[in-house]
Amino acid sequence: MAISYPLSLPDTFGFRAAKLRQVVAATADMSPFTFGQQVVSWPGERWEADVSLPSDYRGRMAPWKAFLLSLRGPVGTFLMGDPDYQTPQGTVSDCLVTGAAGEASVSVVMTGSLLAGDYIQLGAGASARLHCVLQDQDGSGTLDIWPALRRDYNGAPATFENAMGVFRLTRPVTEWEIDTAGIYGLSFQAVEAIG
Repeated sequence: MAISYPLSLPDTFGFRAAKLRQVVAATADMSPFTFGQQVVSWPGERWEADVSLPSDYRGRMAPWKAFLLSLRGPVGTFLMGDPDYQTPQGTVSDCLVTGAAGEASVSVVMTGSLLAGDYIQLGAGASARLHCVLQDQDGSGTLDIWPALRRDYNGAPATFENAMGVFRLTRPVTEWEIDTAGIYGLSFQAVEAIG
């Protein structure tokens, strides 16, 4: 059976720790004389992540090792979200999103609420995009999200349970360590797969 991307994370156990990062294409320069600042912002926005797994024996680590090797470094992609947000804080039961590429405020037709910090997923499979809600929204209206939309959506259903985006490894090297007791240690870095 051929490997088809994006892969799903192995379900043997979850992360020991995950660090998610917001990365924006912006610079801030400051005058050394007046301390006046000039900020320049470009439209680039993406997620990055550092993930470490709990140390464990060979049998339980084998699916994770095979998963990472299957990605062939940054070639393959996988689905991942915030491991602490399997369900939203809000009461949302359905949500349709409309907006144009580049917009960070989108129109929603929604039953229930999404709270600041909740996540939504737009698209599925290789086109899945992970967005974080920036302000509480109760019912239909305007929803502020990060990152901005990367394509146009017209009444697209948002996934809010176990929301994920598409990621790839940042390096062409996959490594793990094994101690004298046969305990494996494994971690990896990932970046959102865009384009």
